[in-house]
Amino acid sequence: MNQQSNNFIFDVQTPWQDAGGGVVRQILGYNKDLMMVKVSFKKGQAGAMHSHPHSQVTYVASGKFSFTVDGVTQTVSAGDALFKQPGVEHGCVCLEDGILIDCFHPMRETFLPEP
Repeated sequence: MNQQSNNFIFDVQTPWQDAGGGVVRQILGYNKDLMMVKVSFKKGQAGAMHSHPHSQVTYVASGKFSFTVDGVTQTVSAGDALFKQPGVEHGCVCLEDGILIDCFHPMRETFLPEP
């Protein structure tokens, strides 16, 4: 498995992957310690409640979302950010079409396509 992305990642050359439930994502860059992912949602789509052993920071690039993190629900919009500690349950519902930028430590190996 390739453990590092190219130094330059161009939007038009980066494939979108099915993230489930109609949500799609692009892998923007990674190595074994860090991964950045762009996730696109349409209104009404959800990121199911889940947890994982990774630290995660999410930046809301556009749109509006209802996020639940560790049992607390808040509405976030473009320019807002969230932090999720490892093992904390979280999920969201898209209230207005939008884009999230997720950063994970360490990388999410399961997001990489099979060779």
